[in-house]
Amino acid sequence: MANLKRLATPEDSIISIQFPINKVEIDNRLKDYNKLTPRQFGTRYKGLLFQPIEFNWNGQTHHIQFNFCHNPFCKWHGLEQIKFNVKGKSQRYKLAGGNNKSIVCNPDPIEPRKGITLGCHTRPLSNWSIALEIERLIRIGKVENITPEYQFHKEDCPTEKLTPFETPKGFYKQGKSKVGAQVWQCKVCKKKTNILPNTKQTTKYRQKRSEIMPTFANLLINKTPINRACDILGIGKGTYYDKLEILYRRCLEFLERYETKPIKQLKFDEIWLNTDKMNYVLNNVRKKGQASSRFDSFEELQLPTSVVITSDLSSRYVFRADVAYDWDIDLNDIALDTILTKEDHLNDFVKKHARFGDYSHFPQPPSPNDTETKSEYYQNLSKVEHRAKFIDGLHVNSTYTSIAHMWLLKQMINSKEWRFVTDEDATLMTSIYRVFSDEIRKYDAHHFLCQTDKTKTRKEAKEEFIDARTFLLEWGLQRDINTQTLRKLAKLYLTDLFESHQFHKEVNGGIVYADNPIQHPLATQDRGYRWVDCKTDLSSLDPKDIAELILNVNDNATNNFIQLIRRRLSFLERPLTTARGDGKSYIYSNFNPKYAQYALTILRTYYNFCLPYKTKEGKKEIVKTPAQRLGLTQRFFTLNDIIYLQ
Repeated sequence: MANLKRLATPEDSIISIQFPINKVEIDNRLKDYNKLTPRQFGTRYKGLLFQPIEFNWNGQTHHIQFNFCHNPFCKWHGLEQIKFNVKGKSQRYKLAGGNNKSIVCNPDPIEPRKGITLGCHTRPLSNWSIALEIERLIRIGKVENITPEYQFHKEDCPTEKLTPFETPKGFYKQGKSKVGAQVWQCKVCKKKTNILPNTKQTTKYRQKRSEIMPTFANLLINKTPINRACDILGIGKGTYYDKLEILYRRCLEFLERYETKPIKQLKFDEIWLNTDKMNYVLNNVRKKGQASSRFDSFEELQLPTSVVITSDLSSRYVFRADVAYDWDIDLNDIALDTILTKEDHLNDFVKKHARFGDYSHFPQPPSPNDTETKSEYYQNLSKVEHRAKFIDGLHVNSTYTSIAHMWLLKQMINSKEWRFVTDEDATLMTSIYRVFSDEIRKYDAHHFLCQTDKTKTRKEAKEEFIDARTFLLEWGLQRDINTQTLRKLAKLYLTDLFESHQFHKEVNGGIVYADNPIQHPLATQDRGYRWVDCKTDLSSLDPKDIAELILNVNDNATNNFIQLIRRRLSFLERPLTTARGDGKSYIYSNFNPKYAQYALTILRTYYNFCLPYKTKEGKKEIVKTPAQRLGLTQRFFTLNDIIYLQ
């Protein structure tokens, strides 16, 4: 039987990240810290730039190193740093720039005529910090068994080492407790002990007002504000957040059973993933006792927070929805790491906490050769101290969350070929090009851009939809094509178009990105035309194959889920217009992104397994949930199935 669960914590060490710095280097850093200027110190200790980070997860050892060229058309894309066996100090990459350093691709001195290098500039990232972000995303989606320590005997009992699990003959069964768990009694000292129930015996252990859980779940996913939900249920806000955490834990247990394990059995020949980034505003409130006007200039009351979401294009199944915020990080931990590894004088790409941007290190008093003045030090220290007076945790740079998000998708999904659809978001593009560099080099992965003009009115979008349909029908009549099916006409039109149109161009005997998008022939009623482009090399494919790929490009799957978030979760809705009409109000925004992550996971579970939608296949109407369409389950579930683990 399944044991009762709890949410995983940082102390559980679900993945073990190997510390990448040895003791000798730490000692050297301590010696050089006062001798060198920050620039000299950073130059001397930049060794982690191209060093893989090793960690163990689920019994497997992984190595990650994402500092390489991220241009899919460049000869060096995805290749590690090496030294060439030629005269001079020729390497594949060089580090250039002042404060904003970049990895620059050098020409190939060995085989200059085989492929082309494009002199690309790639922003270096901290592999160490990426590994920590991967660990965070794994941890927040994990539950662990509750393992209590039982005392089955009185003091000085001669059989104190015996337990009923290993030696049941040394104990009497004394019936069941109120929750249905077994009660054991030692045959010698007569001590009675209640053991923890399993999930089949109860899902309400140590839970007050358990009867309100179904109503609570319905209110949550139907955009009921927190205060109104508390009024309806007759509970306080503390109980509301307790119930939110319980429901989140139930969803993780449900997903462990119906997503994590079944998806490992699925094998895809080709999978289409649509990734997008949603931004919402966080009400960054102060902690109790810290309310004062003197803090207003140091922190904005509203802070933008990013959510990275990926869905399957055909089934609309949402694989992940990750908030770029670490609520477990402590500024004191960053201070200790700064003192140990002297990260205040290092480049960002070798820092342990680079993902936290301005808070990647704790300000330290200026060293003898420091370029920072005492005034600047106190200013930076004051900024950090005031940040500590607000809600716990720190925002994560969305590039780090996106890379960790993509890496986990790669481990989760077993597919031969990958197709990605995004908008022109630099963080999402660099994440795909770094994580799936091997697949892109082998032409097993392609990335497509899909963009629409969001300033159009609904009327304009409808007119474009009608124009697109009329154009395809007239095009088909002119060529005597015996079909009026718009999708078939669109495929034939695209096949004809790609006889002359290309997304790439030839330069100096090599292929580069041409920045030559096309207007998709199938417009939609709500958004009109969309523009499609390909950021990877399709030159080896026939026009017919390219047409088949482009025909599938759309961003409906993730857009649909984001719209559902806005409509169903009150504290992630769009801002309201103020009564004065002079600004925006974020009155319903939550003050802790931890609860946004909880709510998103709950909604994602409900959306994937409980919310069927209709599609037409020929003359038949198919009503299935995204999980059924993906092949994870054969039935659709209800909220009660999730809450009570049925």
